[in-house]
Amino acid sequence: MVSIQSHRKDEHLSLAKKFHKEKSNAGFDQIHFIPNTIPEISFNDVNISTKVGSLTFDIPFYIEAMTGGSEYTGKINRQLSEIAQKLNLAMAVGSESVALREPQLEGTFSIIKKVNPTGLKIANLSANASIEEVEKAITLIGASAIEIHVNVAQEVVMPEGDKTFNWIKNIKKIVEAFPIPVIVKEVGFGMAHESIEKLKAVGVKYINLGGKGGTNFVQIENFRRPSKDMNYLEDWGLTTVQSLFEAQVLPDLNYIAAGGITSPLDVVKALYLGADAVGIASTILSSLIDNGPEKTEMMLSEWIYGIKAIFVMLGVKNITELRKSKIFTSTDLQNYLQQRKLK
Repeated sequence: MVSIQSHRKDEHLSLAKKFHKEKSNAGFDQIHFIPNTIPEISFNDVNISTKVGSLTFDIPFYIEAMTGGSEYTGKINRQLSEIAQKLNLAMAVGSESVALREPQLEGTFSIIKKVNPTGLKIANLSANASIEEVEKAITLIGASAIEIHVNVAQEVVMPEGDKTFNWIKNIKKIVEAFPIPVIVKEVGFGMAHESIEKLKAVGVKYINLGGKGGTNFVQIENFRRPSKDMNYLEDWGLTTVQSLFEAQVLPDLNYIAAGGITSPLDVVKALYLGADAVGIASTILSSLIDNGPEKTEMMLSEWIYGIKAIFVMLGVKNITELRKSKIFTSTDLQNYLQQRKLK
């Protein structure tokens, strides 16, 4: 018999695919690079590897947390981990809490350890998780880091969601208990610098900004509500670009950008704005379901080439040089930055 939690995993995956948008709404269209007509560089000069604190990513983007917890989502995790292994991509899993409650579902997550034992893997649990649960989640997939997700907007709209959000003390305990990176991750509503400052104050050094513009969990959870009555919150939050500018107030932390990453150019813009790595979920999921693993692997190989191509067109050899590039921005973005006193 399929449990309620396992069924919800399938629902989330189906709705994420249903609401997938080909074009990013994360604000990247408001930023434009000044081209370098005489770059004086070759592809062999370009190094796109990056470090997120103690973590090394040979490729600056990775497969962001999506799924696991049912027979179908276990199959998706297997396919994703095969792609990660072939392309040397890091990979995060969806929330493992369902497997901790229902051990028969552990294989839908641990499959990524079997398929890709030496790859960089990122575990995932909520900010309510106990130290024991975090330890189990890390061990289950052989993780090098764990994402602790914070998702107030999703929970308040989710029919069966939490209604109490006292997280900060528990996050502090988790950070202090584990030597591997603990990444506090928003799930698509972005972060203001005031929230980042609260996390920094309890020892958080790794933050996934999870901005608005990609998978919209208010939209997904509202669709699951019988009356579908909370659609007025579908525009809630800060975009990924706005969040990246907010993060520049605290440049000494390690940042991941996610939310609405739909092209290699989005990846490069996120890196320029201060992201140390970039997570991609919906674009990969949509391709995998529509086109299968081989074409999805081919697409991501083309993304790697595309990122290098943009570096060449800008005349930069690495991410450090990339951040010295010149840009211009839209008036809407300038207005936001002025109101928030970020520039």
